[in-house]
Formats: sequence, C-alpha cells, structure tokens
Amino acid sequence: MNYFSKLPHLKPSIFSVMSALAQEHDAVNLSQGFPDFKGDQKLINLVSQAMNEGHNHYAPMSGVFPLREAIAKKYDLLYGTTYHPDGEIVITAGATQAIYAAITAFVHTNDEVIVFNPAFDCYIPTIELCGGKAVSIQLKYPDYKIDWEEVKQTINLKTRMIIINTPHNPTGTVLSKYDMLQLQELTLNTNIIVLSDEVYEHIIFDGQQHQSVCLFSNLKKRSFITASFGKTFHNTGWKVGYACAPKELMHEFLKVHEFTVFSVHHPSQRALAQYLSEPSHYQELSELFQSKRDLFLNLIKASRFSFKPSKGTYFQALNFSNISQENDYQLAKQLTKVKKIASIPFSVFNVNNLDEKMLRFCFAKTDETLVKAAEILNKV
Repeated sequence: MNYFSKLPHLKPSIFSVMSALAQEHDAVNLSQGFPDFKGDQKLINLVSQAMNEGHNHYAPMSGVFPLREAIAKKYDLLYGTTYHPDGEIVITAGATQAIYAAITAFVHTNDEVIVFNPAFDCYIPTIELCGGKAVSIQLKYPDYKIDWEEVKQTINLKTRMIIINTPHNPTGTVLSKYDMLQLQELTLNTNIIVLSDEVYEHIIFDGQQHQSVCLFSNLKKRSFITASFGKTFHNTGWKVGYACAPKELMHEFLKVHEFTVFSVHHPSQRALAQYLSEPSHYQELSELFQSKRDLFLNLIKASRFSFKPSKGTYFQALNFSNISQENDYQLAKQLTKVKKIASIPFSVFNVNNLDEKMLRFCFAKTDETLVKAAEILNKV
C-alpha cells in the first residue's frame, strides 16, 4: 500500500542517530545539545509545589498570565521594548513547536522561505509539510557570515518568510547590529515575515550584546521570536518555550497552536513564573557557559583541530581538515565507535550536504566531562 509520504526523503534526526551511537558504544556524548548537570533545585521544587497546590489541569491556551507577564517584564528589562502579555506572548511546547506554529500559520503552497544553512533541522521539513519551498542560502566556513546582497537577489514576490537564528546553532556565530539593519531594510515595505529563533539569547560571549529583532522597530512589526526555557534553565526535557509577536501575527499563530497542543504543562508554567522574578537566573548564563567554552578550548589547544571560539550558544565548531579528509558524517561515527566521543557533523545541516570538515561539540557539560572529552580529542 502506498501512503504517499509528505516527507519521503526525510532521514532519522542526526541527534537521535549520534546519541544512540554514543549510548551503544559508551562514548562521551558531546553531540546532542543538553547539559549533563542538574538544573536549579529551586526551580524543580517550585514545579513540585505547583503540583501540590493543584495546578494539574489544563492551563489557558496562551499560557498562564503570570508567566506571560514575567516574559513581558524580561523584554522590557533587557531590550527596552514591550510585548503585551495579553495577545502578544504564547507559551509553547518548546521552541520547536513555536517554530512549527509560526511557519504553519503563514506559509502556503508554493510560498518561498529563505533559510540560512547550516540550519537547525526542524525548519525545512515544516516548510515542506506546508507545501512551501525552502530557499537555502549557504553560509561558508570559517566566518559563516550572511551575504546580504545574495539575500537581496534571492527575495522575490513568492518570498513569504525569512528564518534567522542568533546566536546560531551549529556554528556558534551571532548576528550583528549591521546584520539586523540589513534585514530590516530588505524587508521594509514587503509582506515578508521574519521568524527569529533566539533560543540561545542568554548565552553570548566576550561582552557582545544579543541583537534581538525586537530592538529594531520595523523588524519587530513583522517578526516572531521563539525561545526556550529548557535551553535557558538546563531542563530540556520539560519542553516549555514561548513565542512573541505583534497581536495581528499572534492571532494567526494561535489558530495553529490551539489544534496542535492547545496548552502546555501547567505546573512548569507556574514554577517558571515565580522563578523569573529573579533576573539573575538568566543574566548569569553567559558567564557560566563562557567559562565552560574557555575551559574546553584551553584543554584542546594542543590538539590538531582548528577553531574559532564560539561567540554564543553552548556549541563549539571544530575543523578537522588537518587530521583527515574523510567525510564528516563518517568521521563522526568513527570517532564515536573507536575513540568513544560523539559529535554532530555539519554536512547534515548544509545545502547538498556540503562537507567542510566541521564537527559540532556541546560544551554544556560538567568540567569532569570536558576534561575527559579533551583527553580523547588531543589524541585524535
């Protein structure tokens, strides 16, 4: 029987493949993007407290108001801008569901969506499910900078959306103010929607400032921001995130949200609302992860890998062209099986699986794990 798959060419997620391989071979797992240390016990206790207080039924569709209000206060504190908690903020089942809902709400058959590769693997399948066409612009090693003239030449009357991700997974680069101004100029007086994946907004290094779309008035008018509490507070398995957008955009977003998840885990929302009352919880993240980045890079400075220090996220890209000319996917599997260390190959995120000899390593790990990983990498 032919079921006529809507995604006939989609392969299993590289994250699932590499994590399973790491488990099978008892390898140090620096592949999938999650910390191997525990989140704040205070936050965990607040979830238990919310359960015991009876917050165990459906939350409101947009999320509990105290949490939406706390998010609004965060944007005011960090960026001096406002999203109204009633109509412009929605709590989602992680950032991935927020991305899915935003694309599904606006992308129609034959619409084009500009995606910058290497790109997180949920963007393109969602575009294709909607009947849209992903128009990929390949960013190149070593800087992975956007060529805005190429973007200008790519935009046409079919362009419905542009997806950006800053700080960027997997490269660890960040978009500058110049980049955002270019994006704002190119989308001015168009019907193009911008989807800004900002899940690592609080993890940015070396004194740089996160350039959110909400800082640019004309971009904000046409943009969704998607974010993740799981990434921010080291509890990725909770799958709680949110989206922010102007009310007229969020009105359409909610139509999809209602019939995919409707509402998100209620006690977690109550706990996060209380936890966010102390901004230090997210304001200290850059320092925490920069110290881990610096430790990791210092530990592997004698290795044969080459690299530019990550500017954000908790991922470090390493180039292995001085070590091997093997395909990055094959080398990643070999390193997992033989050397007992797991990473993510870049080519799976690239146009036509472009192989630039790059592997992504997650440094959101205990110091003990990073030391063990570095000992292996120094012998490769």
